Amino acid sequence: MIDLLSHSAPLYIGAVLLLGLLVGSFLNVVIHRLPVMLERAWRREALALDGKEPPEQPPYNLVVPRSACPGCKAPITALQNIPVISWLALRGRCASCKRPIGARYPLVELLTGVLSALVAWKFGFTWAAAAALVLTWFLIAMAFIDIDTQLLPDNLTLPLLWLGLAAALLLPAGEHLPVDLRTAVTGAIAGYLSLWSVYHLFRLLTGKEGMGYGDFKLLAALGAWLGWQMLLPIIIGAAGVGAAVGITAILLRRHTQGVPMAFGPYLAAAGWLALMWGPELVDRYLSFYGPR
Repeated sequence: MIDLLSHSAPLYIGAVLLLGLLVGSFLNVVIHRLPVMLERAWRREALALDGKEPPEQPPYNLVVPRSACPGCKAPITALQNIPVISWLALRGRCASCKRPIGARYPLVELLTGVLSALVAWKFGFTWAAAAALVLTWFLIAMAFIDIDTQLLPDNLTLPLLWLGLAAALLLPAGEHLPVDLRTAVTGAIAGYLSLWSVYHLFRLLTGKEGMGYGDFKLLAALGAWLGWQMLLPIIIGAAGVGAAVGITAILLRRHTQGVPMAFGPYLAAAGWLALMWGPELVDRYLSFYGPR
């Protein structure tokens, strides 16, 4: 089977597309449950610090309990949990109570599948493709969690950082993924310190906090995966798109001026574009200034 996948690009890309759809279904669980798990843990810690005994609660993690309709609590069966297809077959409603099921669930699945297929097309049947898929899946989960909660959990940013360093150490260096270990370590340090410096300078000048520490850690992780050379394009791309979206939302009165916006999704999007086409974009930009 592995031999067949390695010699047939369409079959390989199709298999990765299906894998991405399945992973997208799991990412929906992560996006929904991880913030709840963290909040419960913080409440337990707060009660413990106050000398109180936390109340007994049923297990709640990424596996238990089974997924169920939030309205009627009917368990979602395996046939009702087929990525995208089940949502279309059920016409976006619970099979039991007919409560609407948000369109974001199949959109996350479809997005994960399509981006995974693009990674397979770009990197081929290589270890670099496996590494790029891991990075892609982490970025999707963090982007949507940040949209929902304005939180980039350490449970995702720190493992992503260490995985980037491990990929640089253990896998053979490619064209731009994985990078060599020195470039990865430099990228992680520079990524964290760059936004950390901007944060403290902004707070010194305005007395306000312009971003969260999760953004520093996410950029450090991207630096570990892609190297320090990609940090400036990622920051410029994320800031540019974020500013454009923010201004548009304010003009359309869908966002109030002065209300914080999540920066993580723009960092994640810019990081993924840098993963796929970063060196080509940088080379094309530099070509405008003549031969190097």
